[in-house]
Amino acid sequence: MLKLNNVEVVYDRTILVLRGVSLEVPDGQIIALLGSNGAGKSTTLKTISGILRPERGAVTAGSVEFNGLRIDQREAAETVTLGIAQVMEGRRVFEHLTAEENLIAGAHTRRDGRGIKRDIELVYTYFPRLQERLGVRAGYLSGGEQQMLAIGRGLMSHPKLLLLDEPSLGLAPMLVEEIFAIVQRLNQQEGMTVLLVEQNATLALAIAHYGYIMENGRIVLNGTASALQNNADIKEFYLGLSDVGVRKSYRDVKHYRRRKRWLS
Repeated sequence: MLKLNNVEVVYDRTILVLRGVSLEVPDGQIIALLGSNGAGKSTTLKTISGILRPERGAVTAGSVEFNGLRIDQREAAETVTLGIAQVMEGRRVFEHLTAEENLIAGAHTRRDGRGIKRDIELVYTYFPRLQERLGVRAGYLSGGEQQMLAIGRGLMSHPKLLLLDEPSLGLAPMLVEEIFAIVQRLNQQEGMTVLLVEQNATLALAIAHYGYIMENGRIVLNGTASALQNNADIKEFYLGLSDVGVRKSYRDVKHYRRRKRWLS
């Protein structure tokens, strides 16, 4: 469904953020993109959804293809109509609007009233808590409810591909598990294709089919979710476990050792 081919992204014509990123997202799968802060994960999603330009970013090499169409030079509104929806990091709901108004705003590119009504009911099926909070302004919802609302708003554009940027950010562990379980159900029951950006490698790989590890704007490791879960480097540097199950401090790990091993 989605292909990034050796993509380079530069901000302000000077700062090289993505350095030849290539990845694929097959139809009907959950793909995890993992890495630390500043690795380039969010920039990758913005490159796909077309919102680089407002942030003074540009694709300077490579290409992005969605169902055979090149999309890296298209406007963000156009990528939405093609079937791509991005749920931004930090939720970014419209705080002064009610939960219901936020959902309706997510369908602003659509003109099929029956389809919109059907998808609102679908959102309520997966997020019943939102139905109880319809008339409440989004700014008064809890963090977990706002994340549910942000995902639900993304679903209202009826996407073929859902881009999720750090859905676990700032949430309690139980809420994170609930939201990840819902994402997995959307994939299994609705056939929703998902590109999931996360720092929580444990949960992301638990629901993903395939994963990519990003560092300093490059993909340094990729493989099936099960292979990455059993990879010694992933266990040590992302799950904090050595080969014998002893937890290590990240402060004791030298960055160049990780880079050397992953790129060898």
